[in-house]
Amino acid sequence: MHSDSFAAMRQSIIDGAPETAADLARHALQQGTAALEAIDHGFVPGMTEVGTQYAQRKMFLPDMLASAEAMKAAMAVLESELTRQGRQRPAAGTVILGTTKGDIHEIGKTLVGTLLTAHGFKVHDLGVDVSSEQFAAKAREFAADVVGVSALLTTTMRGQKSVVEALDREQLRPKVRVIVGGAPVTRQWATEIGADGYAKDAISAVALVQSLVQR
Repeated sequence: MHSDSFAAMRQSIIDGAPETAADLARHALQQGTAALEAIDHGFVPGMTEVGTQYAQRKMFLPDMLASAEAMKAAMAVLESELTRQGRQRPAAGTVILGTTKGDIHEIGKTLVGTLLTAHGFKVHDLGVDVSSEQFAAKAREFAADVVGVSALLTTTMRGQKSVVEALDREQLRPKVRVIVGGAPVTRQWATEIGADGYAKDAISAVALVQSLVQR
């Protein structure tokens, strides 16, 4: 595969262009490029660059969400090809994500999921308004390495504490690590409730999950 094609894939993610990204993914497969190669050399570097630009304040949340959509579109094409071949991307780890009970905010959480998927993690997004029992049940069912709990309201932050307690009750800790995030959440709160880490944004969440899984 020509490096120009990989550069175009990377650019489609930076531009946040889902149709272009999906077309490039289809074209790559028609040209005989391996799906994993397109993911690792074309699309993931684009998402990594987006993360860097976001951290440097050169890109903002709407741009990043558009890039995440483009990444999703490309991955949909390439992952269905991997499934067809009976192949899987080797997973970096398994992550459960969700927003706490009583809270229906999901932009940040969805973004974390997309970035983790781009970095090779198997992600199960439970959605919003998720009870601590559901988090624990799914962590067991999917043999999760990390559970990420988002809360965007001060009133729903207590739900993060309940998730840690539920996982303790189910004796899933310390094998299952818990990370927390969301606007009102702080590192101090994470420590207080016995979580394994806190991420202030989607990019740091990926780095945090990577470091927890490698430990």
